[in-house]
Parts: sequence; C-alpha cells; structure tokens
Amino acid sequence: MAHEGEKLTMAHTARRSGIAVAAAVLGGLLTAGCASGESHGYQTDYSNHRPLHVVGYPSTGSLETVQKAVWRLADGDTEGLAALAVDDKDAEATARNWVTSFGAAAKGEVTADFYDEGSVRQVVVLYFAKTGQIKEIEARIGEDDAWGLTLAEPDPAEASAKPRWAPAEPGATGSRSSGGQPGR
Repeated sequence: MAHEGEKLTMAHTARRSGIAVAAAVLGGLLTAGCASGESHGYQTDYSNHRPLHVVGYPSTGSLETVQKAVWRLADGDTEGLAALAVDDKDAEATARNWVTSFGAAAKGEVTADFYDEGSVRQVVVLYFAKTGQIKEIEARIGEDDAWGLTLAEPDPAEASAKPRWAPAEPGATGSRSSGGQPGR
C-alpha cells in the first residue's frame, strides 16, 4: 500500500500531466483556428472573384501572390495590395497607381503568364481581357522568406505602361518551365 507522501506525489504528477495535456489540446485548437481562419479568408476570396487563368509554370508562392494581387486590384484594395509588397518604399503609391490603372479591368477575365522558373523570383505578365491591357509584375521572395510583389512604380505613367517585350497574347512566346524549354 502506498504511503501518504507517495499518494501526494502521484496525485501531483497526474495533475501536472493533465495540465500539460490540456495545454497541448488548447494550443492545437488555437493553431487550427488560426490556420482555418487564414484558409477561410483565401476560400472566401476565391469564391468572390473570377478565376485566374494561368499560363506557364508558377511556383506555389508566386501563384498565390499573383492571385491575391489580382483580387486586391479587382476590389480596389490599395492597402491590401500594398501589403503584398516585399519593400515598403513605394508600395502605397504603386498600389494606388495599379488600382487606378487596372482595377476595373481586374474585375473581368485575367490571364497570368508566368515566365521562367519560380524558385525565388518570377516575372508575370497579366492580360486583362475586358480592356486589352497588359501589365508586367514581379513576384519574389522577400527578406522575410515570404512571397510578395515588387511594387516600385510610384510614377503613374510607368505603372500603367505596357511592357515592350511581352507578346500580345498570353502563352505566345517565352513561357518556360524550370527546365528552360518553351511552354507547350
């Protein structure tokens, strides 16, 4: 039979174990709740917008970043677009310029043509079917190792300029896989 001291020690150990288990379960629920909320936001955005047509070979990070950028453009959300910047220097001014220039067009059909391989950086050309506008953007990994956009066009004329090198149609030339072969 256990002595009084042993009973207290066993009860204390059981209580500590119970607290540890409860903390682990609570932590798991909080983590799942946060992840679920983040996922819920993406799902809501996805269901509230037209689907993005994709050409080329995006990475998971570049695709998600470009998709969010198109959604922010369509919503006229300059703050949300600026929040995608990898550098804050000209992000707000550039976001305002992009929303002014492409916001209405982003509400229609948009095709994103991804160039080269996207392990750390990817050039993307957006084709806005509603207006015929074409916009080159750059998705890349920032200093915090998260994907974002280069938002460095505080001049409205520069922000709305059509890229001189991009083909008139998505997928016409240049879209490449990580192997450097032309897109199919």
